[in-house]
Amino acid sequence: MLRPGEVTGRDLAAPLDFKGRMLVSVSDADMLASAYVNGELGPREGSDALAVVPLGAHPRDLKAFEAPVSNSVAGPPAAVAVSPDGRYAVVVETFAPRSAAERAGERFSDLRPGRALTVIDLGDPTRPTVVQVVEGLERPDSVSFSADGSLVAVTHHPLGAGRAAPIALYPFSSGRLGTAVAPAIPGWLPGDRLIHAEFHPHQSLLGLLNETKAEISFVRVEGMGEGVRLVAHGNTVRIEKSPYLLRFTPDGRHAVVNGLYWGPDVQGTWNEAPRGSVASVRLDAGRDRDGSPRHALVSRAQTGVSPEGLAVSPDGTLVVTTNLERSYLPYDDPRQTFFSSLTLLRLDPRTGALSRVGDFPSDGILPEAAAFDASGRYLAVTTYDHYDDRRRGGAIDFWRVARDPLDPARLELVRTEHAVPVTRGVHSMVLVK
Repeated sequence: MLRPGEVTGRDLAAPLDFKGRMLVSVSDADMLASAYVNGELGPREGSDALAVVPLGAHPRDLKAFEAPVSNSVAGPPAAVAVSPDGRYAVVVETFAPRSAAERAGERFSDLRPGRALTVIDLGDPTRPTVVQVVEGLERPDSVSFSADGSLVAVTHHPLGAGRAAPIALYPFSSGRLGTAVAPAIPGWLPGDRLIHAEFHPHQSLLGLLNETKAEISFVRVEGMGEGVRLVAHGNTVRIEKSPYLLRFTPDGRHAVVNGLYWGPDVQGTWNEAPRGSVASVRLDAGRDRDGSPRHALVSRAQTGVSPEGLAVSPDGTLVVTTNLERSYLPYDDPRQTFFSSLTLLRLDPRTGALSRVGDFPSDGILPEAAAFDASGRYLAVTTYDHYDDRRRGGAIDFWRVARDPLDPARLELVRTEHAVPVTRGVHSMVLVK
């Protein structure tokens, strides 16, 4: 029998074989999470950064390698995208960094809209290197790579360039962004917020998320160079209030969308968000008389409060949301929950039916993003900040998708003791398989 502290040559740690090549995340060092509520940015912790965590070692031995890259948490957790070959990352800058000299009393409203699109070479994961910075249109919200890696789609907030050009398409070749084209979106009304555009995993097709109208639509990307155009692909589907992210299932048959329910009610009064939701939309669920595809909302399920992050497992059978709850509030705010959470749902890859497994609490602040590993047995989750202020920085935490061999229907999410420290403010993350 082992005595306390005694170690043998055998590994006594529970197995945690997180599959993949690397995790790529970005951190916004400019603001405390509570700045969303009281406007006070608080003390800065370092500089905005992109972090690369090469995988393959035991989780206790993993570490992050960072490069300075401007970015902002003030948008959906889709501020970084990685090329299909895993060689390059592109990061959008929704708001520019704070002034070089930190000033007392700096507020969220002092931040200037950003324009930078940064390309980072990931060829050596231990030395991520900035290879290009492009001045794009003002206040980009999200970024996505096409399936063949030849195009990068960037959406823009209507208070920036988004009223005139809600989307820009950049050709991408040899690790460089080319000259952008801002094609018209069929049926799009100026002022609507295109909060996220996501490329289909197999087709030259974009899913467009209209936050203003709570709708999802699909467009085909046709032509090349300056002749690129967007062509409507089927009907628009009404979804639920305050959609934030769109993820396609790996086979491309369904689009999964979260609903945050933020914003004012019909009387114009701002309401505290209730529990959120996930909805699944079946692409090509039928055909209209003219032969055009008919998409349909097929299922919905409830989540925790403010499910900003959204991830689909590699086999398309599980969905996880990362729920902010009210973890981002100032500590002295009576609404502060002092917990955040994850919601686990089952997804039928054939029908798109969703069924809620449960909520799983965490003691981290603002868990913006999650990524399944390549096996679907583990989960990486970002923690923006910690309730213990003596613990500096953010973290990428590792969770286990646990099953009971004697009860195959039972599923649990279990946070492990393993985490990788990163710069405070981590909010968007991608697994490179």
